[in-house]
Amino acid sequence: MKASIPKGTRDFSPEQVVKRNYIFNTLKRVFVKYGYQPIETPTMENLSTLTGKYGEEGDQLLFKVLNNGDFLSKADKQALEAKDSAKLVSSISKRGLRYDLTVPFARYVVMHQNDISFPFKRYQIQPVWRADRPQKGRYQEFYQCDVDVVGSNALMYEAELVQIFDEVFAALKLNTCIKINNRKILEGMAEVAGIKDQFMIMTIAIDKLDKIGLDGVKDILRKKEIAETSIQKIEELLLVTDLASLKVLFAETEIGKKGIEELEAFHSYFDLGQCTNEVKFDITLARGLSYYTGCIIEVAAKDYEIGSIGGGGRYDDLTGNFGLKGVSGVGVSFGAARIFDVMEALDLFPATASEQLTVLLVAFDDTTHHYAFKCLSALRAAGINSELYPSPTKLKKQMKYANDRNVAYTIVIGSEEMEQELLSLKDMTSGEQKQLSLAAIIKQIKTSTEANA
Repeated sequence: MKASIPKGTRDFSPEQVVKRNYIFNTLKRVFVKYGYQPIETPTMENLSTLTGKYGEEGDQLLFKVLNNGDFLSKADKQALEAKDSAKLVSSISKRGLRYDLTVPFARYVVMHQNDISFPFKRYQIQPVWRADRPQKGRYQEFYQCDVDVVGSNALMYEAELVQIFDEVFAALKLNTCIKINNRKILEGMAEVAGIKDQFMIMTIAIDKLDKIGLDGVKDILRKKEIAETSIQKIEELLLVTDLASLKVLFAETEIGKKGIEELEAFHSYFDLGQCTNEVKFDITLARGLSYYTGCIIEVAAKDYEIGSIGGGGRYDDLTGNFGLKGVSGVGVSFGAARIFDVMEALDLFPATASEQLTVLLVAFDDTTHHYAFKCLSALRAAGINSELYPSPTKLKKQMKYANDRNVAYTIVIGSEEMEQELLSLKDMTSGEQKQLSLAAIIKQIKTSTEANA
């Protein structure tokens, strides 16, 4: 049997995992700084929890898990005979892999509402699965890094979440554009265009604008039998770049004016602080998920084309799907896989991000090998990542291993070094080598590590 993995998934080498953890640790540091708490939810959710929350296209991308045991014995026989997959699923699959972290979070809030304090601020870093067509920057298994707050309507939190985006990407040295819009503005657009009842069709089409262009969006709308006059009005609105111009065009739509008011309230908070990345209003921003009700946010890398690397928005009643009405929420998600790919392509990971091992001890014979093992214990006790080559073989072989492991230092111990208790410390970057006591080596390495932290 040929070794393989499912399409849309990846193996990660030790170096890649360390780099990915660098991203995660940066995120966690900022999340905690802003007062968010960690939670985790199961890999599998009941399909009833997941379906109907992501729109028709999203439901089709859910990975379904077959029921345990002889699942066909309880299958819908009529659907089975008719080969009707849609009807058959409900009788053979009750669970699915989570599609995102937001819907499971809403379910969590409902189930634990008596144990948490509102507003509840949480972050969550876990993998999700989507049966999407794998392509550049798009995987079927990938990590999401979410930060949400539920239990408050305050638009202050939209400003805070954009600040989090800005601070994280500044820390990662990623040059980004943070785009913001409001679903109520999109509803206003549909109302002005006279297609209020076809709002979702319009939104799904606009969400594809970056991929298929304006002509492609218009073709989709035509295929959905939307009138040319409406399409022309949508095209006119999609060219608007500022809220002042939009106010004039939205004079007759209350929902559209409400969307403008919410964006102005966002700016009344956000504009009080400093910003490193570009933040701009983008009326073409739609985001396909159907649960957003207010502000929507999306982040794109400026120096590398890969699609969005983060996004989110306000969802006023997602918990209502699970019986808890009137609990508003807002959150954003970081696309860790795409962020990783962008940072790798642009060589943005610091050198220390790939360093897992600080010191490799090298010995010449059995006696010095045992002495090196004793030194190894002292280095580890001092909190220095250290390893001893497993046998006192040829020096060339041991040094090759040191280079392969990308160690910062080697300590070479021969009989003379052991007797004098002055060990040969080599800086593997500069090539500098000096004779020092073990205590002096520990002090130098710790001082150097702290200076580079």
